Amino acid sequence: MKNRCQSRWGFTLAEVLISMAILAVLLTAVAAAFDASMKNYKDNEAISKTMNAARAALLRITNDIRTARGVVVNAEHTECSIDKTGDGEADITYRYDAEEEILYLDDYSSGTEKSYVLCEHVTEMKFVGAAMPGRPNQVRNVRITMTVTDKDEGANLSRTLAAAAVVRRNL
Repeated sequence: MKNRCQSRWGFTLAEVLISMAILAVLLTAVAAAFDASMKNYKDNEAISKTMNAARAALLRITNDIRTARGVVVNAEHTECSIDKTGDGEADITYRYDAEEEILYLDDYSSGTEKSYVLCEHVTEMKFVGAAMPGRPNQVRNVRITMTVTDKDEGANLSRTLAAAAVVRRNL
């Protein structure tokens, strides 16, 4: 009689192939989750940068309105001119261009007009002024709404910000 040792010291070919197939399915799922996570991160990073620029623009606008001696909002609600010196002339104007989707700052204080891009990706912008009681030509406060959209790489994320400022010199 032969005494054969029947112990197994390795894996069969079928076991190796099955384990490799399971591993391939798991790695595919992990790769898909990682790809979705990276896309989400990039989208959030882009809208975050756009929102920070919009918040900084709103902060600047509201600070200028609060310290102004006079404020004029145009009839289309796309421009807000600010007189800082009290001479009746606009020293700076915040101007929204809907075609370019850009908010501009026009500075007249140095005697020549200089335009600066204050915020990009602005899809909607409104300045709404409220007049002083009994003095319809003087603006008492301004409500500002701004919608920014990040359209990079197919993402279409929009956020709306709002702020209000009272012209303190008119109180």
